Amino acid sequence: MPTSNSSKTRLWTARILTGFATLFLLMDALLKVLKLPPAVQGTISLGFPVSAVLGIGIVELACLVLYITPRTSILGAILLTGYLGGAIASQVRVEAPVFSHILFPTYIAALFWAGLYLRDERLRILLPVRAHA
Repeated sequence: MPTSNSSKTRLWTARILTGFATLFLLMDALLKVLKLPPAVQGTISLGFPVSAVLGIGIVELACLVLYITPRTSILGAILLTGYLGGAIASQVRVEAPVFSHILFPTYIAALFWAGLYLRDERLRILLPVRAHA
């Protein structure tokens, strides 16, 4: 049975993990929606046309809104996982460096899934983690 102190620690850890991932994804999406040069150049370097930048940013923002909304957070996490999977595939296609580019979306996904797991009891019930005695 979790104590009040462990519940508070879990909640704050969840907020921090969720906050880091959300801020990163929000910044990335806004760069794309505003069609700022780094987003446009990055998208072109991955082989996408400039016309795709805005759409990609809108999709990312929509997924992020679903993720940060408590009732739809699990759906948002699933959709963001798909979005980040596409980012990984794009990086693999252009033979980008593994740890800094190809796996970076995996690091972000780990942050938002860990944050969601810690803050959403529905997910902890669905995927229970038990300590071995």
